[in-house]
Amino acid sequence: MVFIIIIVAAFLLQLVLPWWVVIVISFAVCGLLGKTGRISFWSPFFAVLLLWTGMALFKSLPNHHVLASRIAVMLGLKLWWLVLLVTAVLGGLVAAVSGFCGYSFRKAILANKHSQ
Repeated sequence: MVFIIIIVAAFLLQLVLPWWVVIVISFAVCGLLGKTGRISFWSPFFAVLLLWTGMALFKSLPNHHVLASRIAVMLGLKLWWLVLLVTAVLGGLVAAVSGFCGYSFRKAILANKHSQ
């Protein structure tokens, strides 16, 4: 459930908002719906990894990876798909950390409520 909500919301909101909207989405969704820390870390990771890989391929395939190849050369890489891999993994890690922070924030607020 967390995976599907994140991937759909991130896809729709990234059409009109900057890339970092995945941070807000992951934090909010995992803060509200994350059942465990493991789910709150891995679901956003794989959702954003899959979304960014798909979107990068969707935009790169029609132009035969010209831009990705040039960026790979600028970064000192030889292959265009390494740029795609690095981008997807970094996006996934950002979303994963944000999701885990959302889950931890909810747990801290609930623990604080119960202690009072």
